[in-house]
Amino acid sequence: MLWTVFLLLNGLLILILLYSTRTRQTNEPPLDKGWIPWLGHALEFGKDAAKFLSRMKEKHGDIFTVRVAGKYVTVLLDANSFDAVLNDTIFLDISRHRNQVLKRTFNLQMPSIKPAEERKWMEQHFQGLSLSKLCTSMNTHIQNLLLSDQKDFGSSEWRQDGLFSFCYSLLFRAGYLTLFERRDNMTAVYKEFRKFDGLLTKLARGTIRGEESKTANLSRERLRELLSPNLLSRGSESESWQQSYYRFLQKEEVDTEMQSRALLLQLWTTQCNAGPAAFWFLGFLLTHPEAMKALKSEFRGLTPQDTSLQHHPINMLEAHSTPVFDSALKETLRHTAAVMIGREVVQDKVLRMANGQEYHLRQGDRVCLFPFVSPQMDPEIHQDPQTFKYDRFLNDDMTVKDKFYKDGIRVKYHTMPWGAGSNMCVGKEFAVSAIKQFVFLLLTYLDLEMCDPEAKLPPINHSRYGFGVLQPDGDLQIRYRLKRTQHAM
Repeated sequence: MLWTVFLLLNGLLILILLYSTRTRQTNEPPLDKGWIPWLGHALEFGKDAAKFLSRMKEKHGDIFTVRVAGKYVTVLLDANSFDAVLNDTIFLDISRHRNQVLKRTFNLQMPSIKPAEERKWMEQHFQGLSLSKLCTSMNTHIQNLLLSDQKDFGSSEWRQDGLFSFCYSLLFRAGYLTLFERRDNMTAVYKEFRKFDGLLTKLARGTIRGEESKTANLSRERLRELLSPNLLSRGSESESWQQSYYRFLQKEEVDTEMQSRALLLQLWTTQCNAGPAAFWFLGFLLTHPEAMKALKSEFRGLTPQDTSLQHHPINMLEAHSTPVFDSALKETLRHTAAVMIGREVVQDKVLRMANGQEYHLRQGDRVCLFPFVSPQMDPEIHQDPQTFKYDRFLNDDMTVKDKFYKDGIRVKYHTMPWGAGSNMCVGKEFAVSAIKQFVFLLLTYLDLEMCDPEAKLPPINHSRYGFGVLQPDGDLQIRYRLKRTQHAM
């Protein structure tokens, strides 16, 4: 017995030494292992990824390798070199790490599903006529919910709420009605979703413990019950988007247990970003009067003579150019979209940078792109990047500004809120349409103001880095009511 324990401890010590004694080889990126054996920089990375990677960038440059919980991760922060990672499907694998995260977060395994086939199915539903129908349905639901939520209040009565809660609730419900076509359990789904989403980052990282783990598991199971195929089949006579996805899973021979888990994944994927994005958009406008003034000025040219919410044409934005609106939204997402793009190195690879420098990547390591740090918050690309500038993406003649430079060289990806290449979000156009319609309706038909005119936006929740649009650590208290006069903007 003692001999067995001795061998186990000896083996563990050898493993620790092996991980701790890795040295940088010729042509490899700068190596920063941290001072904690095995863990390396895991704690700092998990606490505030943007702050940590910005510090590493300042220390090592645009490419470096760090040790994180026994894994070596090469971080690439040169936007003009991203394609060397995004376009490589031979030496770099997109699915291994993703599958690990899906298993931890959603308890989901679908080995029979080919990512390319699933993406192809998604594209069929988020492009062309299918996209137009989804956007029309989503816009109608936003409008109807907004009107319905005001019915219990007098036309001149102010209503108070937290801006984040307000945005998340309305956009989630509209999205759920659009994709699931279910009204009977909408409130229950939203309540469980917010509970689950609040613990999702800990689930994904494998750091959840105790009561939080129990709460997350119970919430996950409850959501699966609410989204079960039996419940879905009782909806409207026409097949919903999510029912169609269920048919796709059946065709791909995914078992019944995994089908319900995949439906939960799609619920989170389609509903986790629009609400937070709308919160930041409106929050920036409310705390930057010059931006609000410019946007409302642009809206005056779009607003119909009949300004009652009941008669609002839902295609108003589609029929007009809105350069200020588009720039302000793009600037919002530059500040708050923080996706991480990861790959597993399945064969030793030579990574050729845009400047001609070559680096050797080891099999078994990971590669990570984090556009939030660069290009989005890179001061060499975007002057004064921490400041919200609603017209950052406009030229003087109000045309779209899409040329940005670093060291005299044009940057191919100057902002990447939706990813790029095979990582580009399939539902981008659907999400943009929903956010714009929501903000347009609120600012056109509601009086909206902060309860405290001197209030500031809450800080970001640093644990959300890598999971799409960031969420606030707190809320911004607002009050709102239906406008009493026409064009009172």
